[in-house]
Amino acid sequence: MTVRYGPITMDWLGYATARLESQTGAVVYMDPGRYGVLDDYDAQDGDLVLVTHDHHYDSDGVRRVASDDALVVVYEGVDADRIDRDVERPEDLPYTVERVGQDEAFAAGPLDLFTTPAHNLPDGPNVRDDGEPIHPEGFGCGYAVTMDGVTLFWPGDSDVLEYHEGMDVDFLMPSIAQNFTMNRHDAADLAETLEPDVVVPIHYDTFDDLEADEEAFAVDVAKRGIPVALETPEQ
Repeated sequence: MTVRYGPITMDWLGYATARLESQTGAVVYMDPGRYGVLDDYDAQDGDLVLVTHDHHYDSDGVRRVASDDALVVVYEGVDADRIDRDVERPEDLPYTVERVGQDEAFAAGPLDLFTTPAHNLPDGPNVRDDGEPIHPEGFGCGYAVTMDGVTLFWPGDSDVLEYHEGMDVDFLMPSIAQNFTMNRHDAADLAETLEPDVVVPIHYDTFDDLEADEEAFAVDVAKRGIPVALETPEQ
């Protein structure tokens, strides 16, 4: 199923991979690949590809979605040498590659983007046995992209942060996984705070640790007066 909102269409392809297309024809991919979600996918139609952090970086996934003249935007902390998978360095990919930090605003052709912090709180539930956050501060980012006047936000692998509170978002795509990120309750609270026009959860049910009750999430968000849609991953 494709979610349509005004001039934008959104498809969740599985895990953290989302495809966004504007009415004017721009195509954006968020965090393409991993866990087989793109094994049967080879569109190579993306004008802009966004990568949030090491855990979501998959060079093969980027190759499957990026067009020949794509801009690939990668968080500055992504380090292929640190990743325990067979991946190419982003700079070795045959595309224009730009690195970004947190809290940066920039333009990519007709698209406006800004990055947000994305991390787990040290006093929250998403910490290792030694108390270190699974996603420590500085490890990743989130992305907000404005297409045809619509601002879509993927917070990345993050708890809900104070930074999020002042954001102006039309289309929210939060994780609702039971581990590693904000859960469905936190994501519903974030939706209530941001008051977007529509919420579509992603990054859940890929494997056991990411299980979530998406139906309960949808009911929770709808009770708060916010439109919500559940997307079935398409591959």
